[in-house]
Amino acid sequence: MQYALIIGQVMVVVFLAFHDWVPLGKLNNLAGLRAVDTTNRLVFTTAVSTMPFAAALVASILFASVEYPNWLLWWLWGTYLVCAYGILRAWWIPYLGTPDPERAKRYSIRFAGTHAFLPERNGIRPDTLHFAFHALIVAILAVLAYLTFMRQ
Repeated sequence: MQYALIIGQVMVVVFLAFHDWVPLGKLNNLAGLRAVDTTNRLVFTTAVSTMPFAAALVASILFASVEYPNWLLWWLWGTYLVCAYGILRAWWIPYLGTPDPERAKRYSIRFAGTHAFLPERNGIRPDTLHFAFHALIVAILAVLAYLTFMRQ
């Protein structure tokens, strides 16, 4: 399971590092992104959001051949729970619950023309790329739960 966790973490780091920079057809909208964010802001945001996940990945790789120490599991839990909170706050609460018109306006520009299979609600429509990323985070939390609770 530790290797499954490492594969998931690699996917997270690759997503965070590249999804705002590499054209992915209908999965992202680089022109829309640059219409609302400066290059400097994107560089800063990419670096800040990628670093904790990259560091956790390196630590996970270093301990891949042994049972993860408790401090590493706690670090992974903290990192991925904070990420899950951010996902809820940025996507799912405005989508399913409390409308956020300012966020909806920004997202309508950033994600214009991207592929999505969910209907628009409250001006928000989670795109397919982010939905897949959110599912990956849930899967990583499930693997972490297995690694944490099955060892006791």
